[in-house]
Amino acid sequence: MKPTPLDEYPIHQAPLPIARGATSDRHFYDRSYFLAHDRTGETAVITGFGTYPHLGVVDAFALAKRGDVQYSVKFSDALEARSLQQTVGPYRIEVVDPLQRIRVICDAADLGVGFDLTWEGSFPAVLEQSHLMLSGPRVTLDANRFAQVGTWSGQLVVDGIDVSVDPEVWLGTRDRSWGIRPVGEAVPPGRPLDDPNEGLWWLYVPLRFDDFAIVIIVQETPDGYRTLNDATRVFPDGRVEQLGWPRIEIDYTSGTRIPVGARLSCTTARGEALVVDVESLGGIPLHVGAGYGGDPDWTHGTWHGRNWSRADRYDMKDPAIAGRTVWGVVDHPARATCDGQVGWGLFEHASIGRHDPSGFADFGAVAP
Repeated sequence: MKPTPLDEYPIHQAPLPIARGATSDRHFYDRSYFLAHDRTGETAVITGFGTYPHLGVVDAFALAKRGDVQYSVKFSDALEARSLQQTVGPYRIEVVDPLQRIRVICDAADLGVGFDLTWEGSFPAVLEQSHLMLSGPRVTLDANRFAQVGTWSGQLVVDGIDVSVDPEVWLGTRDRSWGIRPVGEAVPPGRPLDDPNEGLWWLYVPLRFDDFAIVIIVQETPDGYRTLNDATRVFPDGRVEQLGWPRIEIDYTSGTRIPVGARLSCTTARGEALVVDVESLGGIPLHVGAGYGGDPDWTHGTWHGRNWSRADRYDMKDPAIAGRTVWGVVDHPARATCDGQVGWGLFEHASIGRHDPSGFADFGAVAP
């Protein structure tokens, strides 16, 4: 094994060259995620870049929503020597000012989605609690992540239409995560669990207000047991205030599990109530073109050969496409109110299978 360019930097976390991960788990990954929206829900972009060292793959995607249509482009290639260059095909990420300013470029307007966008953090990035998921005794996810809210500037092209991205209007969220999670081709599952998983309930809400940011991440088992609870308020000076154990009330469209909003009742360090009301501006299923769990078209980390790309167009009014929405994580550009301020950001939610606190008894249950 040869040294790589990253070995020149004092960033090692184990007595190993950077080309070797501290874990041999094939699902080791390192990924970026970005959301940009225009505060109306009419136009939004979700994009990301990932490396999968033990799979030998690097890939990226860009998913743009305009009205009821999602446009998706994906790129994949062989992962060469690991370096500071984050690029695959016509897609690249430039770290202009670490933890503050990021430029994201996708030169693929001819495929349906192209942009040159610059992210500016509005508040300091916050490191979330470690995230662990198990299937029986086996680790399926063991990851760390930092999150940030901010604004966007630059140019966007969707299906041949030019959109000027004004930072006074366009904002969003981003995160960086790394560790172990299900990526690449499926592996043999082994013996079925004696107590199989009955469902998934997940909530992730990073929001930008004028004077602070709020980041809430919650995961629960079917009986409502909370396996992940991280709620914080971030101030411009970097101070982070914990917001306790939020009580979550989600308002679903009748006859569905599509949320229209939520109330997050938090508690400040002084014991005072802090209520966040969140309104969905329209959902974007991450498993329809973005490669997240349940996407039948492609999955992060899968090998497609060198210099691979693919473009898709999804009509979300098509019953065959719309019917997939409830079977995965859906990202909602969101408007919110808290402590007399109006904020904007992301309302990410999944409710699949049984969840007793919501009154969902099984995979077929829906809101009354």
